[in-house]
Amino acid sequence: MNVQMTTSTKLKDIKRKWHLVDVQGKILGRVASSISQLLIGKSKPYFVSYLDCGDYVVVVNSSKVKVTGKKGEQKMYMRYSGFPGGLKAKSFDQVQKEDPIRIIVEAVSGMLPQNKLRASMLKRLFAFTDEEHPYKEKLNQSS
Repeated sequence: MNVQMTTSTKLKDIKRKWHLVDVQGKILGRVASSISQLLIGKSKPYFVSYLDCGDYVVVVNSSKVKVTGKKGEQKMYMRYSGFPGGLKAKSFDQVQKEDPIRIIVEAVSGMLPQNKLRASMLKRLFAFTDEEHPYKEKLNQSS
């Protein structure tokens, strides 16, 4: 009798690759969902929801990402200090000029699962405003 059993994924079985994503001229929501899928590791055959199975993602040209419609003026990024009158709000256009990396990180963070693995997944996201980044050797090794 030949019985095959399914084995559960262990931390040592996880193999991480490096991916380069160029977001120049792409729509923010569509590219953020594909980045989050890479960070989660959903496409891997040994994916399990209770382990961090995802890959490393390097995002370049984050200052050139686009949104559709009137979201440039209407989409707001807010933070609150906790004090009365401490709500700070900026539009998408303002944030894109000042800190375009924040746009990518917040969009991807919102698409990751809301559990204890989110922080470790976000640590593997590296976003840059232009094409220059220090991970060129790692991207060449994994390909």
